[in-house]
Amino acid sequence: MNDWNTSIITEFRANEGRVGGRFEGSPLLLLHTTGARSGQERVNPVMYQDLGDGRVAVFASFAGLDVNPAWFHNLVAEPRVSAEIGTETREFLARVATGDERTAIWEKQKAEHAGFAGYEAKTTREIPVVVLEPR
Repeated sequence: MNDWNTSIITEFRANEGRVGGRFEGSPLLLLHTTGARSGQERVNPVMYQDLGDGRVAVFASFAGLDVNPAWFHNLVAEPRVSAEIGTETREFLARVATGDERTAIWEKQKAEHAGFAGYEAKTTREIPVVVLEPR
């Protein structure tokens, strides 16, 4: 894990799920995946959108790079994930949103957090939207 992720994770856990800096006031969770090759737990801070009914969406934007982040490959290989949201850890089953569902979630995310439109403009890939369903 890089130092940037480590510092965000430490701050998140020390402040009941809140962080400052560029994520201040943004909905942030700590996504726990299983490494597709290593089998080891990986933790990544990611922004999320509350979809209601205990469901949330996360976005494999990778700041607009032309490849998906490692955590995305991990959850495709093993969709049973967990996430720290605030002070609680919840268990989820991940699935990649498609079609109209993806479009609706993605457009709302871009409208509420302009940085995501910037990420989209930087890449030719379609940024995956992942729905986390409670399990």
